[in-house]
Amino acid sequence: MNETPTDRRPSEFRYWDNVESTRVRAVRLVGRAVLGFDLAPPDEVVRSFAASYYDADPLAEAFVEEVYFGRSAAEGRAMLDQAIAHGVASVDDAPESLHRLFEDIERDPDWLDAELIALGARVFRRYGTAVFRFAGAITLEGYSESSVAKPLALTGAYVGDSTKRRFLETAAFWIAVSEPGGLAPSAPGRASALRVRVMHVFVRKRLLAHPEWDAAKWGVPISQGDSLLTLMGGSFIPGVAMQAMGYRPSMREIEAMMHFWRYVGHLMGVRPTCYPASVREAAQLAFVTMVKASRTSGADGRNLCQSYVKAFAPDPDAPLAERLRQAWSYGVHLGYTRFFLPPWTYRKNQLPSAGLWALHPLLQFPFIFGAETLRRTFPALDEVADRVARRSRSRWFARHMGKRRAEYRPAERFTR
Repeated sequence: MNETPTDRRPSEFRYWDNVESTRVRAVRLVGRAVLGFDLAPPDEVVRSFAASYYDADPLAEAFVEEVYFGRSAAEGRAMLDQAIAHGVASVDDAPESLHRLFEDIERDPDWLDAELIALGARVFRRYGTAVFRFAGAITLEGYSESSVAKPLALTGAYVGDSTKRRFLETAAFWIAVSEPGGLAPSAPGRASALRVRVMHVFVRKRLLAHPEWDAAKWGVPISQGDSLLTLMGGSFIPGVAMQAMGYRPSMREIEAMMHFWRYVGHLMGVRPTCYPASVREAAQLAFVTMVKASRTSGADGRNLCQSYVKAFAPDPDAPLAERLRQAWSYGVHLGYTRFFLPPWTYRKNQLPSAGLWALHPLLQFPFIFGAETLRRTFPALDEVADRVARRSRSRWFARHMGKRRAEYRPAERFTR
């Protein structure tokens, strides 16, 4: 990891309060025995991660401040769309802030490996729609932290009727960035990454001015720290956890997914100083995340979890055939949530019983493991698996999203 030590940290970053507890010491002992290394990284890495909760995205913020707020939101969107589609040179009266933003995006970072990015996107695609449900489920664990839950609760982004639409917009983003060539200049994935980046600036600026936001406790909204954990949620975590379903990624493939999501993050302005360079460092970051947790989100986190579960519930007014399809989808989502979410988190958030659906991910093991074994044995099948997974997720998205489009627009008002 690239380390930049500092002592600044949010008060709800409780790592040093918890790391010497009996329970955490026991976890470290088991980690050493099973993995062969200490799960606790050097202290300077932890300090760098803690400080990243105060880091944001100054390049995008400068553009938004100058154009969206200085001129108008409509002019800002038009400039951004034109620059994405045809380059900054095609934008009339483009401000210096837009030039700096795109110069930074178009300059490849020193660490970029194009082959690893392509492999990482391919591995991510291989999980099909299962990774969407998995990511939705593990996000609920993040809702126990106020730095994650408060922005969503205050903007209403994942509460009530908006929950499913926002989740599907996120799925549209996952699909766009991971399609072959999706991150090339003017490609849909790259465009989506930049639009989400600007949306995050709006949310961050508005929340910093909100009376309920406590920077001393949580850092800045949508910080580099929480954004880093989101990138791990699309790479290292499914690479390890979804092996319980039969997936068989190699260590190199997991690290390729990490590299792919690092570049997606780079385009989105996520540039943490402590991005893991290996599976070992990612495991240590996961350990720090577990130990530093304060779990203070309370009702906000619980409401977000319950909204996610309810989002896929069948519509009682839908035709019978459609209700049956929706009931199946609801059961699958509930099963993934119950299977992958820690049981204490599931109980704490008063989520409904999943019944036998909780076994759904596990029951897929023999089929997925068999298909993965064939793919690894006969490399020609890898192309077939990729095509099948891409078609599957496209059909899934069209079925759920209908004719709506992902807009990536910030909430216009707070819920309180």
